[in-house]
Amino acid sequence: MPTNAMRTAPLLTALALCAVGATAVVGCGGERAGGRGAEERVTEPAPLPEARARQVADAWDGSEAAEKWHEGYHPMGEVVRLPEGGLRGEDDERAYDTGNFDLRGDLPATPREDGEVRWRSGGSLTVRLVGAPKAYAALDRDSGPGPRLTVTGARLGDMTVATSRGPATVPAWLFTLEGYDTPLKRAAVNPSKLPEPPVEPVGQKLPTDVLAPLGGLTEVAEDGRSVTVVATHGSCDDGPAVDALETSGSVVLSASVVGATDGVCTSEMRGEKVTVKLDRAVGDRILLDAFTGRPVPYVKWPGISWSGS
Repeated sequence: MPTNAMRTAPLLTALALCAVGATAVVGCGGERAGGRGAEERVTEPAPLPEARARQVADAWDGSEAAEKWHEGYHPMGEVVRLPEGGLRGEDDERAYDTGNFDLRGDLPATPREDGEVRWRSGGSLTVRLVGAPKAYAALDRDSGPGPRLTVTGARLGDMTVATSRGPATVPAWLFTLEGYDTPLKRAAVNPSKLPEPPVEPVGQKLPTDVLAPLGGLTEVAEDGRSVTVVATHGSCDDGPAVDALETSGSVVLSASVVGATDGVCTSEMRGEKVTVKLDRAVGDRILLDAFTGRPVPYVKWPGISWSGS
């Protein structure tokens, strides 16, 4: 039997159970699979990994989780805005990238408990404000040696953030930087809590040439016709590939590696940006990871996700 077939064969039985009809809203292998388990019958399983992508799309489209997602504030772009004209010089850029900040002065108290997210397309959401010290701590992530940016104060203002519902104006802390005429802005609100997914994640370790989890979303094109995500791969393959299943309510992204070979390989996983072209603009459709069954979070690459939920 060919190598790839040997690696994929143990998966066929398990994932065939995922290829249930279009009304399925649960994942495989979990106790929450509707309580029916062996009562499910699959007569014509779809090819892998298309079956998993279809299952995730069917679970989310029109679901209560999708409704809650559309009501929430979910950033799909940077929540930090650099001073006008950007940072000056390699030292300042390095200090920002590493999170090396100094605070000289006092940060103000939060003037009120709540703020408002306002979407350009209409609608708003009342959210709890994040205090200036906590917002500053999200910037100041490192205390090591090297160049530093100095914050001398802050005031509450606003900024525009790309979200799953389009551009939104959100409350923001405007930090005064020593040596700069305009502030560094950092959103003063946290993303909404992710809804409980209506589908389980893949419940077993899969060969990465079949299906792999995504590392996050880094960019949605201005026209919405493509998305760029971080996909992982190893040292014994030709790199990652990402396919998209588009429906009226979602875009399900399936990541895998191509050209995988057996042999002695190092164990580290490498991240690589992959741009996926879509048939039509993302719009307000939910970007979903076929492996996890969850929305793909925005990440600053290299960097950290906006949501640890």
